[in-house]
Amino acid sequence: MANIRDVARQAGVSISSVSNLLNNRAGQMSKATREKIEQAMATLNYSPARATKHDAKSATEIIGLMVPSIINPSFSALVEEINLAARAHQHRVILGNVNRHEDEERAFINDMLTLGVSGIIVAASDIRKTHFIQAAEHGLAIVSYDNRFTEMVATESRLFDSVSMDNVAAGHLAARHLILRGCRNIVFATESTLTLSRSHKITGFKAALNQSGLPGEGHIIEGTARHEFGDSEMYELGLSLAKTILSRETRPDGVVAINDALAIGLIAGLRHAGVKIPAQISIVGIDNISLSALASPGLTSVRPPLEKMAELMVNRLVDRMNNAALPVDEFLFPPELVIRQSVR
Repeated sequence: MANIRDVARQAGVSISSVSNLLNNRAGQMSKATREKIEQAMATLNYSPARATKHDAKSATEIIGLMVPSIINPSFSALVEEINLAARAHQHRVILGNVNRHEDEERAFINDMLTLGVSGIIVAASDIRKTHFIQAAEHGLAIVSYDNRFTEMVATESRLFDSVSMDNVAAGHLAARHLILRGCRNIVFATESTLTLSRSHKITGFKAALNQSGLPGEGHIIEGTARHEFGDSEMYELGLSLAKTILSRETRPDGVVAINDALAIGLIAGLRHAGVKIPAQISIVGIDNISLSALASPGLTSVRPPLEKMAELMVNRLVDRMNNAALPVDEFLFPPELVIRQSVR
């Protein structure tokens, strides 16, 4: 039995185009494209089950949420906040756990289009990839989380709303706190595969060191995860980076970790080696996950206003789903330092 992918292939069009026609979103579709799709459906004897009014309404009340890894507690917290914000609109959330793999991202987008879902939130993926651009061009409303526009993308060519914490400010805030507490040999611990948000945090970190007369170069410590980006391995990566830190000729007295999960693994690894936290090494994380307050010692962390960001993302997505002409915009939220016991 033919499916929507077969129809798209037969007609030589995208799955989203077929989905738009089936879901009465073909207002801007050319007559030629419509005819090709209708001819392909006839050739393949494709007869989709027509949704009832209730089913069609239900499809419009669903949004998609694409995250790199639900194992990473930073993304688990995001899922919870998005879900709560969606409930306020009486929308449900379909989750895609895609591990930043392009084939998984494409498959999730195609599934959303097949289901008639008209809007998704994309977390921490490179929104410049072709499949995101093509989906937006074919009518899928997209809000990008934690992946800012670059200067290379002209304002008039932007297709998505962007919502992020100011990651440059986050890196700067974390490093500045260590400096103010007397740390002078400070390193930044991260996974080696850089994303835009990771790069921005490092930029802010280096700026804080340079402004205080401390060298910013040579103070980045990287670990390589078994899987690219390491989203599901941050605790383990922190444990392994503890050995790297202790093997340096000059032992650091302060560490900024790329996120709290890595920082908690780092604390465990350093304590196992007999290092006293924070007396010998102070540590600051970024993200302020719920486990940070339960770490021993409690982890000082840079907190994004996640609830406000989730509310804005869902509001913007629902607005764009209802009004495709709504101009895109970028929203940047300031971070906040949560002080606990991991810094001297």
